[in-house]
Amino acid sequence: MNIARIRKKVSAVSGGRVNAELKDNCIVLTGEADSWEQALEACSAAAIPYGKIHVVNDITVKKLVEKPMRMPSVCDKAIDGEKPDVLIIGGGISGASIARELTKNKLNILLVEKEPDLAMQASGRNDGEVHPGIDLSKGSLKHYYIRKGNRMYGDVCKDLGVEFRRVGQYVCFNEAWARPLIALYVLKRKYIDKIEDSEIISGKELHKREPNFNGSFKFAISNPSTGCVCPYGLTIAYAENAVMNGAKVMLNTAVTGMQVENGRIISVRTNRGTVYPKTVINAAGVFSEEIAKMAGDRFFSIHPRRGTNSILDKKAGKYMHSVASIKELAASSGHTKGGGILHTVHDNLLIGPDAVETSEKENVATNPESIEKVFSRQKNTMPSLSERDIITYFTGVRAPTFEEDFIIEKGRKCGNIIHCAGIQSPGLTTAPAVALDIEKMALEMLGGAQKNPDFNPVRKPVPTLRNMSDEERAQMIKKNPDYGEIVCRCEEISKGEILDALNSPICVPTVDGIKKRVRPGMGRCQGGFCSPLVTKIIAGFLNEPIDKVRKSYDGSVITYGSTKKGRGADE
Repeated sequence: MNIARIRKKVSAVSGGRVNAELKDNCIVLTGEADSWEQALEACSAAAIPYGKIHVVNDITVKKLVEKPMRMPSVCDKAIDGEKPDVLIIGGGISGASIARELTKNKLNILLVEKEPDLAMQASGRNDGEVHPGIDLSKGSLKHYYIRKGNRMYGDVCKDLGVEFRRVGQYVCFNEAWARPLIALYVLKRKYIDKIEDSEIISGKELHKREPNFNGSFKFAISNPSTGCVCPYGLTIAYAENAVMNGAKVMLNTAVTGMQVENGRIISVRTNRGTVYPKTVINAAGVFSEEIAKMAGDRFFSIHPRRGTNSILDKKAGKYMHSVASIKELAASSGHTKGGGILHTVHDNLLIGPDAVETSEKENVATNPESIEKVFSRQKNTMPSLSERDIITYFTGVRAPTFEEDFIIEKGRKCGNIIHCAGIQSPGLTTAPAVALDIEKMALEMLGGAQKNPDFNPVRKPVPTLRNMSDEERAQMIKKNPDYGEIVCRCEEISKGEILDALNSPICVPTVDGIKKRVRPGMGRCQGGFCSPLVTKIIAGFLNEPIDKVRKSYDGSVITYGSTKKGRGADE
């Protein structure tokens, strides 16, 4: 690494206002920028792709006021004084999968998540693709973990009771002249980078498999190992299985500070008390840099990146049954393939995501231009796509480093922290494999642990009546009449399934919590019919008035009380 050359590049893009220095094996950038975009350009100029010497962004941006992290409203002593062997910070796919793997050992495990539910940020706001790794070369942690993780998905999802399908992926090309070049690229990926299922198929074969794709495609890269899964469903399943095996999950619990002495974390402060962990695992997503800073172990920076997806009605799901995108050879690659089309495990189509840099870590508002941009591109893949079929859309914020790779390692200055940071696509795919390695790191840090003789890898999910035969449904209704009371017509969800979700190992008695677990409100009407019924069922379960039930956060009020007095006012 030539720091003088890096300093020159940074100076050139910043007009000489930003400086780069090598400190503690990090490239630290200081100075002042006129805008967030200018600061990002300087940091990107300094970054070594897939490098282990990370960029630390200490640039001041004029007039940029960072918004404070959103805090839970609850403040109590629920976990005050607890002494877990392992404290996991973050309830996304990384934190949940790590918690579950650690319960294979006789350990006191505590997972804290600042949101009112699991998977409320990037892990619940992505497309759910289980990637093949066709776009990854050797040398990155992404490449190291992706094939391992991909291969694990069938067994993991079977154990956890989560639906998973290998639907295959097609990267489509219009330019016949490029086929020899792309064929060489595929051979390299197949035999050197070990993405073994990569192959070229003809346009004729592509249209045989997916007849609604653009008829002008000349050929495509095919990867049959590509799959799809419900990302928030898998995260919840991992966490529930962890709780079944002895872990503790605390929602609405934010880390606010740490006491560090002699290079070790002594205590961790939260809004729900102070805990005294032996080992800390940093899986805090866009806030992982802040956690590292609290631990005196900041050697990387996160730059948030927004991505927007649209969900189409199930009738659109009949038009294609795989994952697909168009590759335009003249287009700039940036940090995304420009989104794609994915047939979900629930038989909708998902369109997206795009990639937009942002300074706001928790702004998940959706901008119309994001939807328009992705649709415009993907109509080149499948012309029959229509914005009229959109039933909802959502935006997530990813957490990349400037090196565009994961950070999976023990602390560099702090002796009892492990970082699982910089996790962006394909983080969902790699999570099962990453969790195994972090389990090993944690055991090494703790000096070992006995195996948990009662560990059970199997989680029994809530029964899904819409997937059952008439005979099976009849048997379920005979055992419990609540299964015969349909609450959500779009998704065919019964009262019994909702009550099962409320009685699950991690109860989240909110409308959105139930929606994520058993899907009432996920259909065409987006809860227009079923939301009042779901609210009433939750209120009955809690033995509380309807106006105490929330959509998601404490402030997300659904009703403010009765407008009429007397008999039937709450009905």
